[in-house]
Amino acid sequence: MKKIEYRERALKILPWVCAKCGRDFPGKKLRELTVHHKDHNYMNNPPDGSNWELLCIYCHDNEHSRNLDAEWLPLQDQDREKKPTSTHTPFENLKKLLREPEEE
Repeated sequence: MKKIEYRERALKILPWVCAKCGRDFPGKKLRELTVHHKDHNYMNNPPDGSNWELLCIYCHDNEHSRNLDAEWLPLQDQDREKKPTSTHTPFENLKKLLREPEEE
């Protein structure tokens, strides 16, 4: 099924609402809805639409960027280095600064 064909099919069988944010897309705004493949395989286009969901352009971009970001994350805790996430400690000397001046 071609891209145009599955988009037309999806618009016929699915409600014109973004599946993530719930916004409604009537009339001219319908062009802002995209067909997202749930399994991320654009070739998997069953006629019943079970692999599709309609997402607005913003949620669709977010969905794909989350998957790209996830590729960079370690898979398990042992993959992560046990280093502190920050090396700067802005309050390190706070206790010393707040101490009352010593009497001489």
